[in-house]
Amino acid sequence: MEIKRVDRDISVSPQITVADVPEVAKAGFRTIICNRPDGEGNDQPLFKEIEEAAKKAGLSCHYLPVESGKVSDEDAESFGQLLALAPKPALAFCRSGTRSVTLWALSHKGDVKLADILQKSKNAGYDMHGVVRRIANNGTTPVDAVDGSFEVVVVGAGSAGIAVASSLLARDPDLEIAVIDPADIHYYQPGWTLVGGGVFGANETVRTLSSVLPEKVHWIKAAVAAFEPERNAILLEGCRLIEYKRLVVCPGLKLDWHKIEGLVDTLGKNGVTSNYRFDLAPYTWELVQSLRGGKALFTQPPMPIKCAGAPQKAMYLSADHWARSGVLKDIDVGFYNAGGVLFGVKDYVPALMEYVNKYGVDLKFSHNLLSIDGPAKTARFLKTDAGGMSEVVEQEFDMIHVCPPQCAPDFIRVSPLADAAGWVDVDQNTLRHKTYDNIWSLGDVMNAPNAKTAAAARKQAPVVAQNLLSDMGKGFNVGHYDGYGSCPLTVERGKIVLAEFGYGGKLLPSFPNWLINGQKPSRLAWLLKEKILPPVYWRAMLQGREWLAKPEKVKAEVVN
Repeated sequence: MEIKRVDRDISVSPQITVADVPEVAKAGFRTIICNRPDGEGNDQPLFKEIEEAAKKAGLSCHYLPVESGKVSDEDAESFGQLLALAPKPALAFCRSGTRSVTLWALSHKGDVKLADILQKSKNAGYDMHGVVRRIANNGTTPVDAVDGSFEVVVVGAGSAGIAVASSLLARDPDLEIAVIDPADIHYYQPGWTLVGGGVFGANETVRTLSSVLPEKVHWIKAAVAAFEPERNAILLEGCRLIEYKRLVVCPGLKLDWHKIEGLVDTLGKNGVTSNYRFDLAPYTWELVQSLRGGKALFTQPPMPIKCAGAPQKAMYLSADHWARSGVLKDIDVGFYNAGGVLFGVKDYVPALMEYVNKYGVDLKFSHNLLSIDGPAKTARFLKTDAGGMSEVVEQEFDMIHVCPPQCAPDFIRVSPLADAAGWVDVDQNTLRHKTYDNIWSLGDVMNAPNAKTAAAARKQAPVVAQNLLSDMGKGFNVGHYDGYGSCPLTVERGKIVLAEFGYGGKLLPSFPNWLINGQKPSRLAWLLKEKILPPVYWRAMLQGREWLAKPEKVKAEVVN
């Protein structure tokens, strides 16, 4: 007998025997539900035998037989009614457990999120994608109607989605593209660190989504419920169906605030803040301005996270303000990093350490934030030593900036597109899905081993566009992504350590030699036209700013 827990009310198993019934009772179950018709196999006991054993064990027992592969809407309705009334927890069984899980999944009628149903089924070892449309349609069989069909569908209208749609249309203006995203607002999230540092206001990071989408795309304002890659279809919430010839997946990632105990209850008050939320970045700046002494903590969770330098930037900008205000000497600044190093590419660490030392930051590696008690102003960390031994340590604070744990969105994690860790599974060079040839992915959601930054998405977009169009017969060359990522770590107002790197930490500086050597370009207009420099550099040059490099390392620039 192999019992697999689905949720607190129900578990499932393959066929049980009479001898198993006492063990079922001993395990704490109060109800048995048989979903396998008598006589289906030569090795199965009759339901009456199971029922008699159940009565002796003091268990409720019910017979709801369903033919294999023929779970009807009525069957699901009956299962839901039975489970609602039966003593719980219940154990349902059939030949393998699949019919029982399917009945449970279809019986929820919208009271449980689709992603949660798929995840719970997956955790129990069952794949429910074959009935995903029925689950999305509140457990009943939907009309097989298509609400839209496009040459290319892009899931996600963040920086990656907008960039790849624009890149595709620049190469083929007649391409019919749909972009799926439920949001009304587009946020420039890298700017929130600067909002938290008092550099500019939160409203400067906001645009309406319609104003930043390419004009020729079809915007489908809806949330994705599930993928059906075998049918080249996407299921939207409300059981709407969108078909595609080619698909680009780039919805970003999920901030898992609930993974830190107590955090949700105290965010935005009690000195607890995070630049990873639009509405909280101004609160960070309020705390920084008001703090005149005490303990300020800054945390970084385990990888992967978007922009691994952002937690540090919050710390550097805060410490810079305190230094300029003359109160840094009265503030203990601590950086609590779940990882074992300050920055993943070692060439940039010396330049960063200069500022760590300048601000007197207490570096704590292998410290993972577990919980926060806001009113008590106490944080608990799991500290792990070099030998793998762990202990929980507490630290009081007057202010704490939290970078939340991060993961793939729920509808990605439970989809056929995901790898074992929940990220979209792509070839790291072509960004094409490893299983489905007409699907590509870019941005934070895919599993290539690169840094999750906006600069990375900017480099990935033309690769995906080129490869997708080549697959359509509209191009011949295959583009390759080298893992480029850029992290401009603002170490004080007006200065950054510009980290640029590719796969394996290979250094990939985008500065041309003449700029690093302090020379001024004679053909700036040509450089802008050819896009040799990223846009942030263009703006700074046009504003007449000076560009300085650390003399000892071109790769670890400090830029004014």
